[in-house]
Amino acid sequence: MELKLYLRMLQRNWWIVALTALSAVNIALAASYSATPMYRASAKFVVSPNTALATERDIVNSLSTLDRRSIVSTYAEIISSSRIFQETGQELKIASSDLRDYSHSAVVLADANVLQLTVEGPDAETVARLANAIGERSIIYAEQFLPVYNLDSLDVAVAPSMPFSPQPLRDAGIAITLGVTLGSVLAIVYEQLRIPFEALRRRASIDSASSAYNRRHFQSLIEEELSGNETSTVSLGLIQLDGLRDLLETLPPIVVQRLLHQVTQILRQELRGSDIIGRWDDIHFAVLLPATPGLAASRTVERIKQALQQPLEVEQIDFDLNPYIGIGTCRGNQPAAMLILQAETTLEKARQGSNGTTGAIFVNDLETKPAQSIEKRA
Repeated sequence: MELKLYLRMLQRNWWIVALTALSAVNIALAASYSATPMYRASAKFVVSPNTALATERDIVNSLSTLDRRSIVSTYAEIISSSRIFQETGQELKIASSDLRDYSHSAVVLADANVLQLTVEGPDAETVARLANAIGERSIIYAEQFLPVYNLDSLDVAVAPSMPFSPQPLRDAGIAITLGVTLGSVLAIVYEQLRIPFEALRRRASIDSASSAYNRRHFQSLIEEELSGNETSTVSLGLIQLDGLRDLLETLPPIVVQRLLHQVTQILRQELRGSDIIGRWDDIHFAVLLPATPGLAASRTVERIKQALQQPLEVEQIDFDLNPYIGIGTCRGNQPAAMLILQAETTLEKARQGSNGTTGAIFVNDLETKPAQSIEKRA
């Protein structure tokens, strides 16, 4: 189950993985193409007893010492010494400032009395010259201090044709692997942080009693809708539930909450998926109808009115909500305050013009008359 959960997290946040991998590849390629090419040349040397200078007993002892590989390791240290390296650089007339760009090392090959000298640097010809010259100087130096043994050249160094670093394709492959790994971790961490953050943000925008948007967030959605849709007509419906006035003061909070939840559910059933529901205040709800002129909005709220006129049953008790609805409309390039004012004005006209009727609707439509009443008796 955990694996499936992580896979879903990665699927939802694939863009993080892709962006991280792409960034890693770009950085790796930029570093590769801007880096100085480095070349590597190697030479091999073999250590053996000097039969010309040693007695038979010395040869046996020297072979025993070679078998313990202590002499071979000593030669490796001689070849790797800074003194040999500096003297060789002077012999080849390489400036000290340039010699700093080169490095050398010697290792003993496994199961053999063979040394491998490796020189690395920015010039292919120079690394080969240095490797061979260091080997020659080491042979001379070893003859002076360890005459019982021979240090002989086995393989001479040759100038490499290609640098060993950078390797753009290899670096890009490594970068993709690291980028995907890091991106996956970031995607999972992002998902773990996003879920509680969105829950907090949602709680801050939702009216807990009704589960609709609270007024502050609803008004921000009105402004967002108007600013993003300059040519379309937007309608706002304000729904006053007169029946709630006394109920809010007399009913237990849990009953009021269930009643308000039912109102929200009714509105959701009668509206489109793009329409937005908010709780305006204690006895008012609001519905935002994008791309909906006033007459079309009046047909929508007519359905809402008919549904809200039906008694709502909570705790086996029927409650009459007595709805009044006012609708305001405006173009997308007009301020939100104008739309809200129209809806509030038409709602007041609906209440004043109801003459005892329940469920009066008053609509202000830009495409017809400034205001017209749609009243039906219950």
